[in-house]
Amino acid sequence: MSPIIGLIPLYDDEKESYWMLPGYMKVIEKCGGVPIMLPLTDDEGELEMVYSLCNGILFTGGHDVSPNVYKDTPKATCGIACPLRDKMEAYLLDKCLKNNKPLLGICRGIQFINAHLGGTLYQDLPTEYDCKVEHHMSPPYDRKAHFVEVLEETQLASIIGKGIHPVNSYHHQAIKDISPHVVKMAVSEDGLVEAIAVKNHRFAIGVQWHPEFSFENNEENLKLVKAFVDECKNGRSKRL
Repeated sequence: MSPIIGLIPLYDDEKESYWMLPGYMKVIEKCGGVPIMLPLTDDEGELEMVYSLCNGILFTGGHDVSPNVYKDTPKATCGIACPLRDKMEAYLLDKCLKNNKPLLGICRGIQFINAHLGGTLYQDLPTEYDCKVEHHMSPPYDRKAHFVEVLEETQLASIIGKGIHPVNSYHHQAIKDISPHVVKMAVSEDGLVEAIAVKNHRFAIGVQWHPEFSFENNEENLKLVKAFVDECKNGRSKRL
């Protein structure tokens, strides 16, 4: 049977509405999964119910991660946060890690994983980091913004290969201090962490770029999501 993948909902503050970029759902479907958008809630009963229905969780992009998550003071350059989403993701991330359930974090997803597990973030790259490449590209988003180096002997290298790979890029926050509970798997040309994996977990990967925008013309991004969906499908409890 096709695995069910739970997607963290996007939230529109102006319209007070939940929504989802179709690319997240389309790439999951293309890779053989069934995507469902989860409710935005911190009710543990609801979260436990939807968590139990899912074979894996996709931590999508969206709001800035609140600096409160990594015990920092918000700066004027920090974007809008969604405290409810931070609470929801903290619960689901902890559940996935405790139960060895596969998860994939994209953009905000990699940032939240790192921050929740004891790392820190740059709240605003343009004012805090000497960027040498484009990290906040303009449309279309299915093209290369810069290159990353995938480090050898990492889980990501086993999926798409070690070495230099083109990626798109659309973010203004990024990993600053890396969590002691994750391993670095890729770096940008100007030194930012672009991919991580949680230690001692079967599949808990975060990437800073956006496979949902480029999977149709970038085979590597399709391979990454396919590896995630396949791991959700096999259901075996194993340690890497």
